[in-house]
Amino acid sequence: MLRDIHDFIDTLFPEMIEIRRYLHQYPELSFHETKTAQYIADYYEKLDIPYETNVGGNGVIATLKGEKPGKTVALRADFDALPIQEENDVPYKSKVDGVMHACGHDGHTASLLTLAKAMKFFQQDLSGTIVFVHQHAEEYAPGGAKPILESGKLDHVDAVFGSHLWATTPFGVLQTSKDVFMAGVDRFEIKVQGQGGHGGYPHETKDAIVIASQLVSNLQQITSRRLDPLDTAVLTIGIFESGSAFNIIADSAKLVGTVRYLNKDVQKKVMAEMERIIKGTCEGYDASYKFNYVQGYPPLKNHAEDAELVMKASSKVDEIDTAEDIKPVMGGEDFAYYTMEKPGAYFFTGAKKEDNPYPHHHPKFDIDERAIPVAAKTLISAYFAYQDK
Repeated sequence: MLRDIHDFIDTLFPEMIEIRRYLHQYPELSFHETKTAQYIADYYEKLDIPYETNVGGNGVIATLKGEKPGKTVALRADFDALPIQEENDVPYKSKVDGVMHACGHDGHTASLLTLAKAMKFFQQDLSGTIVFVHQHAEEYAPGGAKPILESGKLDHVDAVFGSHLWATTPFGVLQTSKDVFMAGVDRFEIKVQGQGGHGGYPHETKDAIVIASQLVSNLQQITSRRLDPLDTAVLTIGIFESGSAFNIIADSAKLVGTVRYLNKDVQKKVMAEMERIIKGTCEGYDASYKFNYVQGYPPLKNHAEDAELVMKASSKVDEIDTAEDIKPVMGGEDFAYYTMEKPGAYFFTGAKKEDNPYPHHHPKFDIDERAIPVAAKTLISAYFAYQDK
């Protein structure tokens, strides 16, 4: 039957492209995905598959029960976009100013929706129950996964699987990990308060730009000089805001950034070192500060047995040539909350577009759309493999 399902999914490829490109043109930011959620709900309405809306926020969950007994397995796709102005020159370019699907969530949604359509066709031959989880707000903590779990709508689920169309991995390659797969993701903001003044009289000021610049340099030493070289962490400052004119010494500066880590002990070490360095640096300049550290998504840890199941299941997918057990990546994913609560695994489906070398979250990001049905085939293959455990 799996071969028949895969063949049926292939016939839906034009519809997958149509869905993906429509969603790409009308992206919505995290926690504001009302029209996208309605689009998803309308699709399930037409399929006559029972669904629930407003799950944990804008989440949509649909349930397809097979005619035969079996396990209940959830398959998850996210559907929010990013605050990025698209720079691609394509017919399906975003029509929303400053908002773009720059991470493939439009493709994830197209994959899961059309998989639901295929499985509706095979419902009478289906063992167990498929729960299609369309999650909002993956891109911005606190995210959508946690409130969906807290809603209790997945309490009855035996396992959860998900895939990310991965634009830096070649088409035909599947990647996952039997342990920690993706990093924990935190966010911080530092406000330095100095004393401004005339650009010609620096000795009468406490230059916030100089102080903040020193902080940028000092904080980088946490990962290079304060952590064991065998531990893994990233500290990135992505925003540096200060100043108002060329001849005015700024009285304040703001730094905003992220910390990535693979285990909680390293996270605690980084947090403590940041506090110590910020305090010491600012006191050395006789300046004050405010430091706000927000703990975001935890590391995504796959269940080893289920990651192995995914790799074996991928051998049933003709387009997949290679299944790799890779080292953790320092990107983050709130799919981590699902595998903290349930068995399951997350994996990358290679979607590198050969004429588009740009990575995720880039204004020229795009995917090889042939990967969309590959993700659907792998997810349903994993579903059936889990039924046979």
